[in-house]
Amino acid sequence: MSEERESMEFDVVIVGAGPAGLSAAIRLKQLDQQNGTETAVVVIEKGSEVGAHILSGAVVDPKAMNELIPDWQEQGCPLETAVTNEKFLVMGPAGSIPLPVFAMPGMVKNHGCYIASMGNVCRWLAEKAEGMGVEIYPMMAASRYLKRDDGSVNGVIVGEVGVGCDGKKKDSYEPGMELLGKYVLIAEGVRGSLAKQLISEFDLAADSDPQKYGIGLKELWKVKDENFNPGLVQHSFGWPLDNNTGGGSFCYHFGDNYVSIGFVVHLNYKNPYISPYQEFQRFKHHPDVLRYLEGGERVAYGARAITEGGFQSVPKLTFPGGALIGCSAGFVNVPRIKGNHNAMKTGMMGAEAAYEAIQAGREGDELDAYTEKYRSSWVYDELKKVRNAKPLWSKFGTLFGGIALSGLDLWINTLTGGWSPFGTWRHNKTDAQATEPASEFQPILYPKPDGIISFDRLTNVSFSFTNHEEDQPAHLTLIDASVPLNINLPVYAGPAQRYCPAGVYEYIEEGGKTRFQINAQNCVHCKTCDIKDPKQNIVWTTPEGGGGPNYPNM
Repeated sequence: MSEERESMEFDVVIVGAGPAGLSAAIRLKQLDQQNGTETAVVVIEKGSEVGAHILSGAVVDPKAMNELIPDWQEQGCPLETAVTNEKFLVMGPAGSIPLPVFAMPGMVKNHGCYIASMGNVCRWLAEKAEGMGVEIYPMMAASRYLKRDDGSVNGVIVGEVGVGCDGKKKDSYEPGMELLGKYVLIAEGVRGSLAKQLISEFDLAADSDPQKYGIGLKELWKVKDENFNPGLVQHSFGWPLDNNTGGGSFCYHFGDNYVSIGFVVHLNYKNPYISPYQEFQRFKHHPDVLRYLEGGERVAYGARAITEGGFQSVPKLTFPGGALIGCSAGFVNVPRIKGNHNAMKTGMMGAEAAYEAIQAGREGDELDAYTEKYRSSWVYDELKKVRNAKPLWSKFGTLFGGIALSGLDLWINTLTGGWSPFGTWRHNKTDAQATEPASEFQPILYPKPDGIISFDRLTNVSFSFTNHEEDQPAHLTLIDASVPLNINLPVYAGPAQRYCPAGVYEYIEEGGKTRFQINAQNCVHCKTCDIKDPKQNIVWTTPEGGGGPNYPNM
């Protein structure tokens, strides 16, 4: 039970085995092959396996994959189903209005893209990386980062286990291991705990707008033959959300009779009575969705926050000793409803910058070349062209003015290469600050789930295959334990019990008193609580490695 930790040294330590982290690892080894060098690379992953925590729509633009592995089709990459048909619908309670796909800017169309499980794509990328000599350690949560004497980041602590919920070390205690590197690439995904700390400590967001987020909820269904339309991509906005609540849906047909059905709610909503999960459940009863699901079987469920700030909200990408890649920095193109290609490309660019620095004999400094590569890349150009879509929706609504204005702006940006008469609209407040007092709104009466098409939260959480070691410190903590009862309940009607898609937070009446309960065992690691709590009082940190969801084919 010694506190002394073992350490291992690498050239590059990558935190997170998602599309960004794995693309970075592969690119580093490709550069080794091209130049006859040997770069020691390790990727750590907090999930039980690579892909266990990957949740994405997903329609994938293959442009980054084409650059990384040009013969990916011959090598069997599971980008399975080419998009052959697409629909854009404006939904009302009982029907919908189709929008003309031909009139939309080319960048938001989906032909040439592929429908896939990004979890399975990441599993495939991991096999490629390991075959090239990358070490990948699943079930290894990075609990904190390490620094050199000069303050630069030089590694992370992983694998600390065996601390009980009382904070005391159990007989099974292991102090974890130090993984040290010349550079550390942070690829944790949206609102990762290390990225959040690094952005704060090194003031990386000083010159950018507040990051914006959505919550994406997804179910995977196995549907009947007559309801299956392979290659169909259907997007919608409108009902059940009103004009003041941003969001939309996706419905993707792929593989062996699978339909990915998903619903996104922008987390800058004002009304604390909104429950994104319950909006999703009633959405599935719309005729244009129900027609695909009737007679089918839900096989998986999950939820995940999405970065939506775009161009204006990308922080400084580098800090002494490392960089943010992928959704740790936030490169999602919201109008395209895509981010995996940008995550992969930024991972590749970060890897190239780290490789160049190592070959020059450097370590622990800032990878300025990564920032330069980003600013001259197609990722930068793509995000710049769509920079006004999200703020225009927020200002003018998603049903009427905002959609029309953003459509016009997208066309102008597309034709001019990034110039717009709108200039650049800003994100002026966080999603937490957008929440208004409950006294300004009426409670929402949601329909009871029927258990066939719609489901209660706890039943659905069981289809995320989530598990945490129960006797460990809570990975969801309160900065001030009095806030849920003294502020959030009387002022905001206790929004945590509604914005959480997994039933983690409850207000329980006992003996005439109310208490706030955190059911951390249910947590699917979506990070919504860390983002949306009105007083920013909830902090999400990594649990023991292997804890959380175990998503199959998501």
